[in-house]
Amino acid sequence: MNRTLHSPLFDNKTPDFEKLKAFGFARQGEAYVYSHAIAEGQFILSVLIAADGEIRTRVADADSDDEYILHLTPDAAGTFVGRVRADYLNILRKIADECFETRIFKSDCAVQIIQYVREKYQNEFEFLWDKFPGNAIVRRPDNRKWYAVLLSVAKNKIGLSGTETVEIIDLRMAPEEVAAAVDGKRYFPGFHMNKKHWITICLDGSVPLEEICCRIDGSYRLAR
Repeated sequence: MNRTLHSPLFDNKTPDFEKLKAFGFARQGEAYVYSHAIAEGQFILSVLIAADGEIRTRVADADSDDEYILHLTPDAAGTFVGRVRADYLNILRKIADECFETRIFKSDCAVQIIQYVREKYQNEFEFLWDKFPGNAIVRRPDNRKWYAVLLSVAKNKIGLSGTETVEIIDLRMAPEEVAAAVDGKRYFPGFHMNKKHWITICLDGSVPLEEICCRIDGSYRLAR
């Protein structure tokens, strides 16, 4: 029986299926499966990754195929179970590092923005603050000036009603354009930025992606 895995190793990560295949996963229907001997060959660890990213694992005796679960019991102690647990976690950590991409931002719009910046400018968003893992910046490589900031904030922090978390982007804009654009519905004063030179857009579909990309291009130029 494959058991659903809940591990911080895979928090905010999504599988790259091409990397899974390169790692040694084999496709079985809509899922990808990988097996590896652990505990000096006494057990076989099987890892199944579904199309939706769900991860299931199974550790079984290499000879009898009987399932082993003590490595999943926090209170289980001893040299042997410790070795099984260590091998199990080491392989999962390697899979997480080599076959998964970090996906802090969940909205389709944020993901498409990251891809747009990557393809057009060959720039990557940087996560600079350990205390704020939901915040990232991207900057011009020539002068290191920021031209976009992605953040996760409560709605009421930008002037909307409610305390639900939303994803937003801060962009540079000429002062006269900021004054004309800010309406408290689609465009907001720059969150945690100079409100004369930056605007904020909520990535909830209120502003079309194409329009946001045009604003990114303008922000890039202003960061000269």
